[in-house]
Amino acid sequence: MATAVLTTPQGLLLDFGGVIVQSERATGWQQDLGAEVHGLLVQRLGAQLAPGRRRIVGDITAGTAGAGKWRDAMSRPFAPSELGWESFWGDFVAADWPAGAREVVVRNAQELCRRLTEVKSHRVTRPGIPELLTTARHRGIPVAIVSNALSGQVHRDFLADNGLTGYVDAQIYSDEVGIRKPNPRMIELGAQAIGVPVAACWYVGDNFDRDTVCGRRAGVGANIIVEARSTYELPYDLAEHPDAVVADGHALHALFEDSLSRSGS
Repeated sequence: MATAVLTTPQGLLLDFGGVIVQSERATGWQQDLGAEVHGLLVQRLGAQLAPGRRRIVGDITAGTAGAGKWRDAMSRPFAPSELGWESFWGDFVAADWPAGAREVVVRNAQELCRRLTEVKSHRVTRPGIPELLTTARHRGIPVAIVSNALSGQVHRDFLADNGLTGYVDAQIYSDEVGIRKPNPRMIELGAQAIGVPVAACWYVGDNFDRDTVCGRRAGVGANIIVEARSTYELPYDLAEHPDAVVADGHALHALFEDSLSRSGS
């Protein structure tokens, strides 16, 4: 699509998945996580009271798929809450397990969500993003991550492990604040955290239904999409359109530099 003349950003609000990183689904992650959960249940309850490993793997697979459909549906309400760790494991995965087994995974839900997020995908920093963050730091433009997440801790760990934490001024994750995009409060929290009015921020995401809608609801200065693997996998038709669509991190960096240059910043 054609790029409109964009406002010059005083702050950058960036999604994590699809913008900061590109991800590939790990092969056999359900079996790996299922083995861990089975081991936990055997340790806490004994082998006789623990569901079988095959059932655990099947319920993790089905629960993850069901939660994905729930997340698609939550792009419709104006201000959706996030699916909590305990609800994910207690309602989507272990709803029909014996009470004792269900209680174990609910009590350990935060850690199990962290492990699920770790093993489910392989993540690498998108090309062009380190350059974008470096330019923002040199130009004095604060950056916040604003992202839906089952475990924001995994995103925090990735930034730290890849030397990016120092370029990010704030991190807002849905599992930690209890709401999820397209709830506009997510973007408001990010803007508040970096001390920049929402209308003076660029918001950059990779999904039209979560990110573009969220940006419009919040009233961001510019609403930008970076194309990623799932960008055009829309759950339903949308009337909202971003101000710009770019192919990758390099194109986003170029757009950012061009905007600053035109403003004389």
